[in-house]
Amino acid sequence: MKAILNRLINHESISSEEAKEVLVNISKGAYNQSQIASFLTVYMMRNITLQELRGFREALLELCIPVDLSDYNTIDLCGTGGDGKDTFNISTLASFVTAGAGIHVAKHGNYGVSSACGSSNVMEYLGVKFSNNPDFLKLSIEKAGICILHAPLFHPAMKNVAPIRRELGVKTFFNMLGPMVNPAFPNNQMVGVFNLELLRLYAYLYQNTNINYSIVHALDGYDEISLTGNTKIVTNRQEQMLSPQDLGLDNLDQNSIHGGNSIESAAKIFLNVISGHGTEAQQNVVCANAGLAIATVKGMSHRDGFELAKESLISGKAKKSLETLIQLSKN
Repeated sequence: MKAILNRLINHESISSEEAKEVLVNISKGAYNQSQIASFLTVYMMRNITLQELRGFREALLELCIPVDLSDYNTIDLCGTGGDGKDTFNISTLASFVTAGAGIHVAKHGNYGVSSACGSSNVMEYLGVKFSNNPDFLKLSIEKAGICILHAPLFHPAMKNVAPIRRELGVKTFFNMLGPMVNPAFPNNQMVGVFNLELLRLYAYLYQNTNINYSIVHALDGYDEISLTGNTKIVTNRQEQMLSPQDLGLDNLDQNSIHGGNSIESAAKIFLNVISGHGTEAQQNVVCANAGLAIATVKGMSHRDGFELAKESLISGKAKKSLETLIQLSKN
């Protein structure tokens, strides 16, 4: 590790193979906490290269506990986090709206590290059981249209990193990796990233896979479609700039999509929105993201996907999906 750190500190990069080896060694407990923290810190000081990102991704996918959900043509809606915006749980809500629209969702998530409340924090608070049991996950998809893949249950190799990430409390390259290492290997992905450089790296990586993808970055810094301005979207087929007006909407004020500062307040917002009692801004931003996910799977226009998302939310289908998942968790 010392040799690798010296090279990185001297602004050199490492190869995919070396990056992969470092993560495998971390999983084996080969390095002490100071070395791991130093390694993470380097990537806060400079951009990650495509080769390094590829190596890290390959390592985590090889080390994970996989779950076969290939019968369900799933999509994952997942943001990198790390945008510092502290929005409410937009992608998690959008996941239930997508499920309510009849699309199978395999939602990969974790506790918040760089935000007040991550996807897993809200799900746990609301009574959703975390499991890596394939039978339970398949039952969840069949009954609720969605299953929750709580990252620590599928990536035990990263247990040596989790406490360091918590103590650092800022985004690390693990934020970049989260959406890329879904253990269900979904056929479809809608991914939000926190800057344009990462959008470019994701696009390079994903174009060499069989994944049907949409990668988004709002130009004012959000790792999702924020509707506060324009959003860059890259898919298998095209690159485009989305404005709120393209969905028949006005620009939102940033304060209107701010989230709860605690798990309790975030969960309250979550329940309000999914019950159809959210503000117009909250409902529109959730449906804009769910709409792109629906459009990605169905091969339709974003505008049509947005209309299906609104129907899922307003009709109560999204809420039913959540209620069914919570009920299954009690059995």
